[in-house]
Parts: sequence; structure tokens; C-alpha cells
Amino acid sequence: MVGEIGKNMNAIFKWLLPLLVVLAAGFYWVWDERTNLIATMVVSQLIENLDANDDGVLSEEEGFEGMFSLLDANGDGIAEHSELLTFIVRTTQPFRWSNPPEDPSQVHPGLSHETFYSERLDEDVGYNIYLPSDYASATASSKRYPVIYYLHGGRPGNESLSIDLVDHVHEAVQSGSVSPLIFVWVNGGEVSHYNYAQSPGEDVFIKELIPHIDATYRTIAARDGRALQGFSQGGRGVTRIMFKYPELFVSAAPGGAGYAVEKLIQANGGVEVDTRQGANAVALDFGAGNDAYSLAERYANNLDERTLHIMIWGGERGFNYDAILEYVEYLDGLGVQTDRLFAPTVDHNPFLFYAARGIELLRFHDRYWGKSPVS
Repeated sequence: MVGEIGKNMNAIFKWLLPLLVVLAAGFYWVWDERTNLIATMVVSQLIENLDANDDGVLSEEEGFEGMFSLLDANGDGIAEHSELLTFIVRTTQPFRWSNPPEDPSQVHPGLSHETFYSERLDEDVGYNIYLPSDYASATASSKRYPVIYYLHGGRPGNESLSIDLVDHVHEAVQSGSVSPLIFVWVNGGEVSHYNYAQSPGEDVFIKELIPHIDATYRTIAARDGRALQGFSQGGRGVTRIMFKYPELFVSAAPGGAGYAVEKLIQANGGVEVDTRQGANAVALDFGAGNDAYSLAERYANNLDERTLHIMIWGGERGFNYDAILEYVEYLDGLGVQTDRLFAPTVDHNPFLFYAARGIELLRFHDRYWGKSPVS
């Protein structure tokens, strides 16, 4: 299965790369009629080369196996030209430290986009924040709330990529299924949740955003009231960050993480090279030991200091699923205890996972508010 997915992804990257190269060459910084035309042409070429039955659309068997639902926006089992174009436009936007939602009128009333000034960057950094309905009430004026920080998937960073999850969070709170909480969507920086070159995404999150949230909102500003969650690239980020800073979070839930890439980073002495891109691959040096495998081992050797509550989650049909199971087995071997939550019918899609089992994921964090175990 892994080999077939690799072949599939190689074919996809082969036809997506012309678009990415053009964007990086200059058009990337302003998405206008020219770049839209280029993207349209690339999508047409993508369909032509992957469309085995020549019906003008793609099915999961023809491309994007393990993540097809992200393209099939209307869930009808096929990805049309317009759906592919929308996906590419959304995932190839230029990097910015502040990204308000595209259509504020469609944003849940409990959600707002805010910014804070980063001294490290000397510019404003955006985040999205959900406040529960009772936050502004007079009766709750002294009440403090736990916080879940959500790390988005994909690169580059964009704090508005996953805000549609807010509907599930709000429903869980309103129904009383979980305690009222604050939910924050983080911008991971240019390389998404890593410190790299002039984009210290990890430091901006840990050393600036968290203190800003605690100083600005009525949070439980302690480990007992702080949790971490993320998906895909964000799942990788959660895994590394939870093992580097276990003193900051009482619970952590990495989902859909690309642990196969993390394993390669370990083997390469801290260097990530996306082999799917062939000769066009860019080497990113994050430093030896700064990977999910090495950091888990370091954490396991210091379990007498802080013990995290960990839940690993995702869709069983996702292209990362086998690598996730391998990583869970690795953690078992280290003696690192984890809960697991998988959705059998879901592929690599956090929105479908939340629709299927999101309430259980939120309840996982809810169980540990106010509990900060020490081994």
C-alpha cells in the first residue's frame, strides 16, 4: 500500500511542480489573473495525465489516494476541474504572518481573527481564536478557561486553514459534551511549526503567542489548562513540540502526522528532503535530534520529570496511516503511553475526522483539565 501511494504521489508532484516553480519564480507573491490562468492550465494537464478513463474528472483510483476527500469538496466521489483548482489555489498561497479568513461573513460568530506584535519578527502575527458563548457574560467575568492550541497542516503557515473545525468545537461546548474552552489556531511560520532561517515558527508560538494569549484572555495560564493538537504537518509539529516542552501542556493530540518524513529526518542527521519532488527537492536542515523519533527517545529517558497525556488520531484510509501505526509501535517500545483514536472510513482529512469522532478527541483533553501528573 505504501509503495502504491508513493507512486501516486510521485505522479501528482510531477504535474504540480510546474505550477509551484512558476509561483516561486515571481508570480507567487500576487495571486492574480495570470497566476490563475497558469493554475488552470496546470490543473487541465494534471487531469489529462491522471484521467485513466478520459471522462474529464478524477476519481480516487486515478489520483490522490489517501487524501482524495480534500479535493472532492462536494463529496460526490469525483474531483472536477473547479475543485482541483480551488484546492491548489488554497494550498499555494504566498506566505504571510497574518491571514484573516477569506470571507469574514461566513465565519462562526464565536471566532475572531486577531494579531499580536512579535518582537522576534518585528511585525504582526495573526491567529484565530474561539471564545465560548459565556466568555463575555457578566456572570463569567472572573471565570478562567482552558486552551487548546491547534497546529494547521500544510506549508507555508496560515492560521486560517483549519478554522472550519470551529463548528464542531462550538457544538461540543454548547451541548455540554465538554467544558467551555478557548481554541486557538496558530500560524506555523514559513516551514510550519519549525524554526528555520528567518521564520522561527516554533519560537513565535512557544515564546510569544502562548504568553500573549495568557496575558490577553482569561485563560488557565498553567500546564493544567493548556493542550496541544494538530493535523498532518501540524501533527508532526505537535509531536516534536510536546516532547520538547512537556512542562507546558497537560495533553497533546497529534493527528495524521507524516512520521515517515520524520524518520528520514532522523536518518539524515536533521535534514528533511522531500523525495517525492525528485531533482527539485529542497533540503531543509532543522538540526540533528530535532525530529519526532529522537525527541520521543529523549522524552522517554526523562519520564520522571513530566508525563504527558497523548492521543494519536487520524483516518485509517489516510496515506500516512501505516507510518502512524509504525510510530505508535516505536513509542510503545520506548514505554511512552498513548491513547489512539482512528476513524475507519476517513482518509487524510481533519474535517471528516471531526465529523466522525471529533467529540471524542475534545473529550480526551477535557478529562485532564486541572490534572498535571508527575511520574
